[in-house]
Amino acid sequence: MMRILKRIFALTLVVCMCVPLLTSCGKKESDDWKIGIITGTVAQNEEEYRAAQDVKKKLGDDRVVLQTYPEKFMDEQETVIANIAGVASDPQVKALVICQAVPGTSAAIDKVKETRDDLLIIVGTSGEDPAMIAERADVCLQTDDLGMGYAVIEQAKKMGAETFVHYSFPRHMSYALLAARRELFRENCEKQGLTFVDATAPDPTGDAGISGSQQFILEDVPKKVAEYGEDTAFFSTNCAMQTPLIKSVYDEHAIYPQPCCPSPFHGFPSALEVNMPEENKGDALYLIEELRRILAENDMTGRMSTWKVPINMMFIEAGADYAVKWIEGDVKEKLDTEALKKSFEDYAKRFADDLNVKITEYDEDGTVYDNYLLILSDFIDL
Repeated sequence: MMRILKRIFALTLVVCMCVPLLTSCGKKESDDWKIGIITGTVAQNEEEYRAAQDVKKKLGDDRVVLQTYPEKFMDEQETVIANIAGVASDPQVKALVICQAVPGTSAAIDKVKETRDDLLIIVGTSGEDPAMIAERADVCLQTDDLGMGYAVIEQAKKMGAETFVHYSFPRHMSYALLAARRELFRENCEKQGLTFVDATAPDPTGDAGISGSQQFILEDVPKKVAEYGEDTAFFSTNCAMQTPLIKSVYDEHAIYPQPCCPSPFHGFPSALEVNMPEENKGDALYLIEELRRILAENDMTGRMSTWKVPINMMFIEAGADYAVKWIEGDVKEKLDTEALKKSFEDYAKRFADDLNVKITEYDEDGTVYDNYLLILSDFIDL
């Protein structure tokens, strides 16, 4: 009897040892992955945070790690670094998608690479020098700010603008591309016969905070319209300023060519108090029609415009799609511009079949950064 019991025990032990092997049979190591997505807070830019949530909903809670950087990121860069490094410390995280790549992102990537050189790192809308971030991230995505230096002024002229007001602050003007775009705005205003007004607003990361910068816009736009007239186009380089800017332009019957981060979701719903039914949340085409209806009621048809594709949402959602393809081996190299363009085009089809998305490699005085990609798309009149 004891011999039989020993045999049963031995057999049971073998079965117990084999069960983990059997349950993992057919499961590849590459199946056990996550993507880390780092965005601003809802107060800084709600659509980026919502886009990250959409990715999580699509891929599953177990596939996506969400993290935000602090609202006053200029004063809290150690927190920016710690938050990004914290996401990367999870060995199951195989890719990072960071949008916006605020100052401190390059230092965070350096920190991450001390222990992880296997990650795919995609950054969007960088607030750091292109050469610095391009050296560290695998893929850098940016609106074509230089192309916008021409396109925005042409659009403003088409909309009937006689004056173009550019709101920014010293921190943003220290960014190479934003400063270069301002000079292109100035030059092209002169060519198009528009008066260029360089206006300084409070930095939302400064002492006045977001609320202070927003209050400044609400108070200053009416003054500018009183001085230059209703045919004044307004542009701001900052995300948190877009809602008060749109609201003020609407109230003053002025002109608004596009948000800083082109998108029908960027600032418009809050500024114009659009109530999106639950079944239409995230539906850009529905939102565009609602915006057109509201603008028509105030005789504002054709005095506001944007891009049909929400650019930073595309950076996050198409970037995540590209990251999954790379993790699963469908994309072989960390930088595959054609595969990335395909992810962009697939995302853009949600808004229009014939939407043009142009990708250009950044050329800085003859130095071409093949992983720093500038994106330009079509305007849509509201």
